[in-house]
Amino acid sequence: MLTVEGCAESVERRLAAGELSCPCCAGVLGGWGHARERVLRGPGGKRARLRPRRARCRSCRVTHVLLAVFALARRADMAEVVGAALAAAARGAGFRSVAAVLGVPPSTVRGWLRRFAGRAGPVAVFFTALAVAAGPDPVMPAAGGSPVADAVAAIAAAAAVAARWPQLGEAPVWQAASAASGGLLLAPGWPAGGRNTS
Repeated sequence: MLTVEGCAESVERRLAAGELSCPCCAGVLGGWGHARERVLRGPGGKRARLRPRRARCRSCRVTHVLLAVFALARRADMAEVVGAALAAAARGAGFRSVAAVLGVPPSTVRGWLRRFAGRAGPVAVFFTALAVAAGPDPVMPAAGGSPVADAVAAIAAAAAVAARWPQLGEAPVWQAASAASGGLLLAPGWPAGGRNTS
């Protein structure tokens, strides 16, 4: 899987121009159909249809799903919705109140928070290292008072440093987190080894 911008036309243009590289061997990716369509819950309960593009490496022949940065792997909610839940938990909100505000089932929010809390330390380390590597004199995240708050602060710090790069520009924090994690922010096994850190 490879995270790409949310604009399908831009992804198609980049595929046609040979601008996307294989994460396995750095070969050139070409179009290779689509993954199945998904319906994602967005902010305010809005629904969005997403049919991720697939690509195949011209060198190693491995296929990859090109996941838009506003989505997370194996999640039915946009990264912004999941991120809002994580940020609220970092401020001390419980899963039921977060679920009520976001219009998401409480069991879903509880699952997100448990998964994130179980990896908060490594996530904080990953995004802090990313912030340090991404630019000179990064503003280091302040201690948040809990592992979840520390991880959320590290994600925000890395997004702020990345926004200074002219070629990246300012991106919403949780889209930046999705891009940096390769869409795997809540996936099993992440952040061992990391993704998309360049």
